[in-house]
Amino acid sequence: MIGGFERPDQGKIWIDGDDVTDLAPERRPVNTVFQSYALFPHLTVEKNIAFGLRFQKSPAAETAAKVGVALDLVELGGFGTRRPHQLSGGQQQRVALARALVLEPRVLLLDEPLGALDARLRKALQVELRTLQREIGITFVYVTHDQEEALTMSDRLAVMDHGEIVQVGAPRDVYEAPCNGYVADFLGVTNLLMAEYLGDGRVRVEGRVLRATGVAPVGPCRVVIRPERVRLTATEPENGLPVVVDHRVFTGATTQVHLRSGDAAFQALVTNDGHEPDLTALHAELPADALRIVVDD
Repeated sequence: MIGGFERPDQGKIWIDGDDVTDLAPERRPVNTVFQSYALFPHLTVEKNIAFGLRFQKSPAAETAAKVGVALDLVELGGFGTRRPHQLSGGQQQRVALARALVLEPRVLLLDEPLGALDARLRKALQVELRTLQREIGITFVYVTHDQEEALTMSDRLAVMDHGEIVQVGAPRDVYEAPCNGYVADFLGVTNLLMAEYLGDGRVRVEGRVLRATGVAPVGPCRVVIRPERVRLTATEPENGLPVVVDHRVFTGATTQVHLRSGDAAFQALVTNDGHEPDLTALHAELPADALRIVVDD
């Protein structure tokens, strides 16, 4: 709808103070970068980037100058005479980005632009894209199914479920205070436990009454807590559960400790700092500010 290929059933679309609802896609100040780079294999990098400028009938000198600026923005100065097959996947994605930016859009739509890249290159380009967005100062609308990428890239995060936006907010706020179980689960590994809301910020989990943050109708609910907020302790905490260790998974900097308390299974994330924790006679502390109540959905 932002790009103009779908019309909203109701409401208006405004971009930078202008109503663009009735504007055709080619007349909107919007461009798109797709997961498939869609570069012309027979054209050089410069000509790929300049392709959209042909329709603006810009003078050759102006076109060359704009292409040069776009190449410098994506750190591909000196690559202008190469063809797509002579570039790496990351370089091809930068060319696609430069081709979109050379038209000076006010909104850039990015549809999983890093999805075809390997994990190492994807992480590097995440940082570069974020830096570039701040440098040029236009709005990026970034679509991704990669939860880590969503948290890394965004200033404002919207989570959609079956085409409906269910929560919007700063990435940290959405991550730490999900509005429902779907959002909590979508944004990475989390612990969702069946509970009963008793009122006044109290929940019953596996027969224990715990303090938690949030509200719900009295009755069945769920509580969510991130594994990194679960604290393992040998002494019984004020807010927690007795647990046994099912197994551990070493992941490098951290270890996932899989726990069980009655019928409830959940995880703690322990930092590998050279000290092997004592995993006998354990309790899991669940801090009230980290234990969030969500309506059972």
